[in-house]
Amino acid sequence: MVAYLCPPAVIHGKHAVRTSQIVDEVRGRHPNAAWAPRIDGIAASTGIETRGWMLPLEAAVAPGSGSTLSAAGIGPAREALAGDGFTEQDVDRVIAALEAIPAPQTVQERTAPAWSAVQSYGERAARGALQIAGLDAADVDCLITSHSTTPALPGLDVTLANRLPLRRDVLLLPATQWACIAGTRSLALAADLVAADPDRVVLVVIAEALSTTYQPADDTLESLIVRLLFADTAVAAVVTGRPRPESTLRLDTAWHHTLPGTQDLHRLETREDGTHFVMDRRGPRAVQETVTAMWEWLRLRYQDDPGSWHPDVLLAHPGGTRVLEYMEQTMPDGWPSGLLSYSRESYTSGNRGGAAVFDIMRRAYDAGQKAGSRAVLYAAAPGLTATALEGEWL
Repeated sequence: MVAYLCPPAVIHGKHAVRTSQIVDEVRGRHPNAAWAPRIDGIAASTGIETRGWMLPLEAAVAPGSGSTLSAAGIGPAREALAGDGFTEQDVDRVIAALEAIPAPQTVQERTAPAWSAVQSYGERAARGALQIAGLDAADVDCLITSHSTTPALPGLDVTLANRLPLRRDVLLLPATQWACIAGTRSLALAADLVAADPDRVVLVVIAEALSTTYQPADDTLESLIVRLLFADTAVAAVVTGRPRPESTLRLDTAWHHTLPGTQDLHRLETREDGTHFVMDRRGPRAVQETVTAMWEWLRLRYQDDPGSWHPDVLLAHPGGTRVLEYMEQTMPDGWPSGLLSYSRESYTSGNRGGAAVFDIMRRAYDAGQKAGSRAVLYAAAPGLTATALEGEWL
């Protein structure tokens, strides 16, 4: 497998949301939560001070357009109050008070604005990637897209096919359920496609509005952590089967790994008030198993020259600080420190999900990498499933 990757375009959410804003909002809404006395320490432990969202914080915490007392519930409520001896005047006052209490936003109210933003950001990233690669939309033969947090049919692939616009014979490959693994797995798929046809041009676009998982009513510790971690980002890059003047990284091989029986550890759930990201505290340990398996893959790949080879940079999706710490602790002996510096830098402004690896790659590219340096790209996602790639800077 040989594929050539041009530098990615990265579009960050334009609304800067400070951790202090989130802490103030959550503390005011859940003053009696079990974790409330520890909220400052929990927030500080993330290492994130600001993250970019496609929509402002106010959009996530705004009430819905309806009331907690639906039209269908007014009649039964009146009957119950009258049966308890309330006067008609008292019943009217109680019903009016109940109707004045806003209901949470519905799925449509939460998702529709975010989906609109995802399409806009995705288009900007796609155009940016084509410009970086020195190509036009007419040069694209295949489009791979991912946007797990805003499910839609048709999806981002069809949006971009119309907006860019792409040729009518372009192969569209939407992968809306890849989530955090979208960066590495999309590149692995693109590499397979150009290996089959070296003249093929593949455009990869990932746009994630992870802020849609911010659920104000949730009072669990896991929900608090979700609020603090996620950022919104759109990324895109061009992959070709032959080197171009703009090519910056050659991809040589890919590795995939799935842990059985872990499908419930991290997951998205759609409820009447929107999308909820459910975390399990066993998740980091399961992710660590995929990291250990990746080290073994690399060891076997370079078993004939174990002492002289190591990646010069490790572009790893930072699902959390514990994952990065584990990766550093379990690296093979003799590997240099600082391999995860770009991953840590990216994480200081939020977990970008499927867009993370492209953001990390862009940071490494902007910092300058010596030709011939070896790179390993890694990400794990709910499933639990992981994909890694190995390649060389050009």
